Amino acid sequence: MERVTGAEERRAAIEALRQRFGDRLSVNPGVREQHGRGEAFRPCLPPDAVLFARSTAEVALAVEICAAHRLPIVPFGVGTSLEGHVAAPAGGLSIDLSGMNRILETNAEDQDVLVEAGVTRKQLNAHLRDLGLFFAIDPGADATIGGMAATRASGTNAVRYGTMREAVLGLTVVLADGRTIRTGGRARKSAAGYDLTRLFVGSEGTLGVITEARLRLHPLPEAISAAVCAFPTVEAAVRTVIQTIQAGVPVARIELLDPVQMEACIRYARLEGFEPAPTLFLEFHGSAAGVAEQAEAVRAIAAEEGGSAFRWASRPEERNRLWQARHDAYYAALALRPGAKGWATDVCVPISRLAECIEETRRDLEESKIVAPIVGHVGDGNFHLVLLVDPTDAAEIARAEAVNHRLVHRALAMGGTCTGEHGIGMGKIESLLEEHGPAVAVMAAIKRALDPLGIMNPGKIFGAAAAAAGG
Repeated sequence: MERVTGAEERRAAIEALRQRFGDRLSVNPGVREQHGRGEAFRPCLPPDAVLFARSTAEVALAVEICAAHRLPIVPFGVGTSLEGHVAAPAGGLSIDLSGMNRILETNAEDQDVLVEAGVTRKQLNAHLRDLGLFFAIDPGADATIGGMAATRASGTNAVRYGTMREAVLGLTVVLADGRTIRTGGRARKSAAGYDLTRLFVGSEGTLGVITEARLRLHPLPEAISAAVCAFPTVEAAVRTVIQTIQAGVPVARIELLDPVQMEACIRYARLEGFEPAPTLFLEFHGSAAGVAEQAEAVRAIAAEEGGSAFRWASRPEERNRLWQARHDAYYAALALRPGAKGWATDVCVPISRLAECIEETRRDLEESKIVAPIVGHVGDGNFHLVLLVDPTDAAEIARAEAVNHRLVHRALAMGGTCTGEHGIGMGKIESLLEEHGPAVAVMAAIKRALDPLGIMNPGKIFGAAAAAAGG
């Protein structure tokens, strides 16, 4: 990819930034490398410099300087994204927002909170615990709120509490020319103009830098109970999920691990007494009576599908260990093949097609001789693969690419989407065009309107796809 600006102009931009920010602007190779990759299986593409910002005003000033010199900008939280969102294919400035981690305002009565973008979800929930509230979005990683908003994160609680689309009430955003705007507000509904909040949620840093977010909170449940249930087949597990959703049971979490992923988690987390079978991890929230009623309803459904007796985890330490094993699924998968790299991908389909999609994908993996554990937020039809590949084996990489392409095509043919929560980034640009066709040109037009110089996270979401769509 060609750089947005020449080497001499680039040096001038970095010098101007250095004069303003001093030693909080780093050109150290190690720091740059750290900011050139996320969790994805992708080559490191480092920026030319990294700025450790402390306020919205500082971000605005940095963006103004970059705009004047046409220097690319890549927002950075803690680097947990999976589709290359934080890589810098055009070089430029990485703006690290992790130091902007203040909780600015908490409104317990209205159940909302205002935070800076660098606040992490675990930090926020620790702050809220004594107020009897919690922030429900849980993507697994201890991601920053700004990064979660930018990628429209969701995770294990989405089946009951929704995604970042529902959780974000308003944003503070620095635009590509350095202007700062605020979207949304504390009101729970509004008919005032365009919904700019939803425009920036999921924009992956291509339209502006999110520096603050106002979030919707929820009361801590009176009772929480988790259970694990094994099944004879993936289809039986998914049928249990479908019937649970159709019955209106307000399950808080319902996760599927296929036999390969379950075996990986058993080994990695040393889970005793579990079998490497298709398995559902479930969690119920509510009153003590409500949790008992929900659990009994799902237990009865599971039993009809051949599910095992529920294995319960009611004490906090038991639940935490169980869900930590689920959240560590990526690292557990890597441990199945030491030395391999993990190529993470995801799709989402209507839950009525979920079993079919997973089974076709499992057959494809077997025929392609690719080891790839499957785990899914099956309550909303979303599942993930970690393709374990040798990065030095070109033939294996090609097979993995073909599997990923067929996975996306399969999901789209079933009325699904190319990504339920990882986002587009650099990895699914062509998939976006396959899914949305001419609508990609509309997205690209919005991008040009808000970022006419093309400096905001270039190389993400758009590319050949935008050009092909007339963007």
